Amino acid sequence: MSQVVLKLSKDKINEMKTHYANDLKSSPPGAVFAAKTSKASITAYNSGKVLFQGTAPEFEAKKWGEIEVSTSNQKKTSIASTHNYAPPHTLFSSSHIGSDEAGTGDYFGPITVAAAYITKDQIPLLKKIGVKDSKNLTDDMIRSIAKQLVEMEIPYSLVILHNEKYNKLQAKGWSQGKMKTMLHNHAINKLLSKIEPAKPEGILVDQFSQPQVYIKHLKSETTQLQENVYFMTKAESYSIAVAAGSIIARASFVKEMDKLSQLAGVTIPKGASQKVDQVASKIMKNQGKDALYKLAKVHFANTQKAEKY
Repeated sequence: MSQVVLKLSKDKINEMKTHYANDLKSSPPGAVFAAKTSKASITAYNSGKVLFQGTAPEFEAKKWGEIEVSTSNQKKTSIASTHNYAPPHTLFSSSHIGSDEAGTGDYFGPITVAAAYITKDQIPLLKKIGVKDSKNLTDDMIRSIAKQLVEMEIPYSLVILHNEKYNKLQAKGWSQGKMKTMLHNHAINKLLSKIEPAKPEGILVDQFSQPQVYIKHLKSETTQLQENVYFMTKAESYSIAVAAGSIIARASFVKEMDKLSQLAGVTIPKGASQKVDQVASKIMKNQGKDALYKLAKVHFANTQKAEKY
């Protein structure tokens, strides 16, 4: 039996629990939840470890992070493994670039990636206006802070992968991890060009896969990693630059969701919950399944669930 192990944040695990609300089963001691789908059994633990087991565990796991598949008698790998790309502590108080994304776990809406360049002199002011992990901010707060960042002329670049392009890439065999890799790479390159001749002391990517996997994806598209790039999980909690990128990416995602709600003629919910299934079913009934290709990541299990309503 194959298995996949991911190390995820508390917020992401809670999002997963909502997503698998219809598939929950009795949880073992120390677990946040356990669920079973036709593809895999999923167990999320308080430690942040999430175990996917079954005939096709990678099908479920790839929705939530970059995966490493192993058999039961092989050493298991998680995205929290140590690597040689960890940032020095001094990076957080230096002039550096940070990049983060939004929308990866949401059925509806695009993936947005933003990279921001923050100088060391700007760090105290950004902390003062409330720049921090966007997961701890409401949508209204995110909009307000993002507006202030633009008004302060903080250098940033924003890349949006709309649903139609996402679905085409997924159909070609691209994993979400590869899509995110190329989006981050593109956003960082755009920003480096924008701030020339200034050079950041480092570039920090909020880690969603092992750096070796990230680099492998770049090589598959004949590109390479920039200089002084570091990877760190939960980087937005340590780096103001990553937090700023997170806020800009999230503000863009919220704006795009508003646009899609107007296009669909119904308020589109975030996440991947049962409510999402119901809205997708309503859209499918009124506009046909093809309408979802402009609105959603159709390979998510929500599409099949929506068809059952």
